[in-house]
Amino acid sequence: MATFLEEVNEKINGVPIQACYHCRKCTAGCPVAFAMEHNPNKIIKMIQMGMRDEVLNSSTIWLCASCETCVTRCPNNVDIARMMDVLREIAIESKVPVKEKRILKFHEAFLSNIKSGGRINEPMMLVNYKLRSGDYFSDMAMGMSMFMKGKIKLISPRTKDMKSVRAIFKSTGA
Repeated sequence: MATFLEEVNEKINGVPIQACYHCRKCTAGCPVAFAMEHNPNKIIKMIQMGMRDEVLNSSTIWLCASCETCVTRCPNNVDIARMMDVLREIAIESKVPVKEKRILKFHEAFLSNIKSGGRINEPMMLVNYKLRSGDYFSDMAMGMSMFMKGKIKLISPRTKDMKSVRAIFKSTGA
């Protein structure tokens, strides 16, 4: 049976996280590290130590914004953003209760939107998220303001090569 480290590395399919020598540049550059219960560097250490339950039950994996600042800063090119995505998928597959339920709903709405159009259609993703989360009106004023300023378009372009998008989802089992 594979260790947690081996499971994560296999799914990352890139630079193994053992390449991390804990310089903490990822954490220093992370715009959401202040809100995480464990910083990105500590999550890597926890994976290396086989702390599967602690990592998968952490809100940290759901708070990662996937901005890739950590990847840009890493001297060893460890793809921490991809690692966090892999950890979220492992948590979902393992049916680990999610601490950050709205983030899971956003994650589901995002993937559903990509699957249906190949890229983000902001109004459709917003509707999908609002229906999943049950939070219908909390940010309506901000949304209207963004629409009035032209920040949100009603119609977004679709990807021309949907066959490739379907192939990606099929190959990943999503």
